[in-house]
Amino acid sequence: MSATDLVAVVLLLLLAAYTCGGGADFGAGIWDLLAGGRYRGEGPRSLVDYAMAPVWEANNVWLVFVLVVTWTGFPVVFEAVMSTTWAAVVLAALGLVLRGAAFAVRKPSTGVVRRWRLGLVFGVASLLTPYFLGSVLGGVASGRVPPGNRQGDPVTSWLNPTSALFGMVGVVAAAFIGATFLVSDARRFGTPDLEIYFRRRSVASAGLLVLLMGVGLPVVHHDAKRLYDGLTAGWGLTFAVIAGVGLVATALLVNRNHLRGTRVLPTAAVAALVLAWGFAQRPFALPTSLTIDQAAGDPTTMRWLVGVIAVAVVLIGPALALLYRLDTTERLTADHDEDLVEAPAGTP
Repeated sequence: MSATDLVAVVLLLLLAAYTCGGGADFGAGIWDLLAGGRYRGEGPRSLVDYAMAPVWEANNVWLVFVLVVTWTGFPVVFEAVMSTTWAAVVLAALGLVLRGAAFAVRKPSTGVVRRWRLGLVFGVASLLTPYFLGSVLGGVASGRVPPGNRQGDPVTSWLNPTSALFGMVGVVAAAFIGATFLVSDARRFGTPDLEIYFRRRSVASAGLLVLLMGVGLPVVHHDAKRLYDGLTAGWGLTFAVIAGVGLVATALLVNRNHLRGTRVLPTAAVAALVLAWGFAQRPFALPTSLTIDQAAGDPTTMRWLVGVIAVAVVLIGPALALLYRLDTTERLTADHDEDLVEAPAGTP
């Protein structure tokens, strides 16, 4: 495997990692938004606060890696995406800033009304950000982002059927993985009503994501034929099937109240969706005008980048693994008995 191929694979894995880690945070924000009014939604929102607080900033590491590796390893792609789809990128960046600020300020706030208003900003930004990020990927996948500075249409490059599909898949995938993780969080925090509350939402979002995958195929066939061909054959089809099986298996386990493996399975399913897109697009970095080899930086730069990635894996990988381990074993969570609120009786 050449240095260029290795960097491309790493970049795809980083995208998958951010989709899962960052997606869980976005999903928590989406359910925070949909929890209900100021008082009715306090139970789910309190769980979101406790579940997200230890790790939500750490998940942005994956996004930083994606940007750095793309900028360094595939500068032509970085230039084309940023200059053509700049409007969607700016909206996504604005959403990242607003959701982070709102969540950080809401945590120490005490007034119910103030917390609800900050939660509204947090939730809306959590809903829109994955949509805009997905719409950018949809523009790339459908061949609407040509190489060069501002060579594509700044509006239709991310406002088109494939972009809309990718955006919706991003939102629903985030809702699915967020709800599934919150089921496990509700159990370890000893809140059975919230466990049932998020179990239903996990199963529903898994079903909606499977439906989107099915409905999306005709859309992609009509709007991005080459991508459709890649998704229905070879590795693209393999990973799409893995994603579908993972979604169904997660829904069955969660519905039957078997939570063992319900962090690994949804993560694998959502990651497989990203891998399906990446392998379906091969060998193009920007379909159908620029291949991965053509988009790569100088060979010396690519070799150095491989070395830097190896160092980053050694230094940062274990630290993140330890953080996630400490979080899931409840060693980073303060006493919550007085603050965590159950879901209201009769909550669907």
